[in-house]
Amino acid sequence: MTRVLIADDHPVYRDGLRMLLASTGEVDVVGTAADGGEAVAKALDLRPDVVVMDLQMPVMDGVTATQRIVAELPQAGVLVLTMHDDDESVFSAMRAGARGYLVKGADQTEILRAVKAVAGGEVIFGPALASRVTRFFARLPAEPFPQLTAREREVLELIAAGLSNRQIAERLCLAPKTVRNNVSNVFAKLQVADRAQAIVQAREAGLGR
Repeated sequence: MTRVLIADDHPVYRDGLRMLLASTGEVDVVGTAADGGEAVAKALDLRPDVVVMDLQMPVMDGVTATQRIVAELPQAGVLVLTMHDDDESVFSAMRAGARGYLVKGADQTEILRAVKAVAGGEVIFGPALASRVTRFFARLPAEPFPQLTAREREVLELIAAGLSNRQIAERLCLAPKTVRNNVSNVFAKLQVADRAQAIVQAREAGLGR
């Protein structure tokens, strides 16, 4: 069964969603969180397949929580389930690493389908959002180094700007070990031997200026 963590600051909705998903027999709700900070802590402890994430929450908002979870637990998928369907909310969540986005009001079938899709590594959006997302990406210029994840590209940008691993960890609020792993992945994917070669490639692509 797909292991799910639910993060929502409204207890009635949170408990209702927990019961709704559990009733399908296809989802194991391993935990719930009432704010973004608790969502990050429980995600790292419980290691769910999917985190169903609200955006507007106390302590830490859902976008920031999504960034932290994706950085520390890349195998977990984040499915945003929120009241907000404005472009800023949608694209902020996407840039943070969310794999799916639904608006509250979605029925059980739609939510379950999205959870399973995100668990399987797919990207999914509600019908009302799909065309807007397609138009948004159609307007974007091609990004350099498409083989890098969003977090790895962010790390490369800071390497190109001359920051050390320690400074990158402080800037991105990541553990030093996580930064070291990201730097190693960047070097491997760029097929470079050291930091100097990575900086040359990054700056030629316009990063770090």
